[in-house]
Amino acid sequence: MAKPWAAEQIVTNDVALELISKQFPELVPLTIKLIGEGFDNTVYQVNQQYVFRFPRRSIAVDLLLVECALLPHLFSLGLPLMVSEPVFFGKPEERYSWPFVGYRFIEGESPGAATVDQRMQSARPLAQFLSILHRFPVEKAKELGVQNDLLGRLDLAKRLSQVDSNMNKAMELGLSRDRRVLDSFLSSLRDGGGDNSGTGSPPKCLVHGDLHIRNVLVDENHIISGVIDWGDVHTGDPAVDLSFVYSYLPPEGRSLFFSIYGETEESTLKLARFRSIHISLLLLLYGYDQQDDVLVAATQDSLKLAFEDL
Repeated sequence: MAKPWAAEQIVTNDVALELISKQFPELVPLTIKLIGEGFDNTVYQVNQQYVFRFPRRSIAVDLLLVECALLPHLFSLGLPLMVSEPVFFGKPEERYSWPFVGYRFIEGESPGAATVDQRMQSARPLAQFLSILHRFPVEKAKELGVQNDLLGRLDLAKRLSQVDSNMNKAMELGLSRDRRVLDSFLSSLRDGGGDNSGTGSPPKCLVHGDLHIRNVLVDENHIISGVIDWGDVHTGDPAVDLSFVYSYLPPEGRSLFFSIYGETEESTLKLARFRSIHISLLLLLYGYDQQDDVLVAATQDSLKLAFEDL
């Protein structure tokens, strides 16, 4: 079975240099550095001022275009966390048949090991950010091309078996040793303890759609300062984004978060925790496959947090 992060097109350093130089001569002379290869995009920093993203899979192309239509509207809201601002729009060429986009560079780095206090200090800005984002008018988002969740991110009929399988893989690889807490939690979901939010569920709000440790940035004090990679943005269930609360904040941080974000239904919270486990396991296996020890350690921490107070 193909890995979900397998690339269909990879833009090398030389190809990226050629494409950007040709289409955006105002940026020449170029300095270019590879800064990331995710599931959907290959990412280069250009002239230390911009970030260019090149889709790696066909599914990411339309997502990139929708993202570029929406982001200027989010950027104008004055969000408490920085978001990407698209400024260069690349066109398909012979050497690369998909569009690509350049954004203003956002200062910050991916979260590594963080103390409880540092995580606690991220609770307030994160809650303020998601509160504003989730109140963005759904009809306005649809006008900009944002679609409902077509992937069934919270479809328990599909996702429960994936989580079960990925936990088995993690245990086989020695990345996790005990699944008793997970089994108890999954049983409660199978018994109807959480909503089955599939692709047919009505959209509730605008969500980032892929909020996890690889898509947030922290400042020099290790406090969350920015949110990047909006390719999975859609209208759907807030639990998709609230999953990050369970994979990054300790229990006391969650209490602070929801005191600011607002009251949330228990079924939504349960789905959010499930989503956090699902994504953390997927990133754990991805990190192992990519031999990224930092990501492996970070996602193991995320799983521990997601299982806390269960």
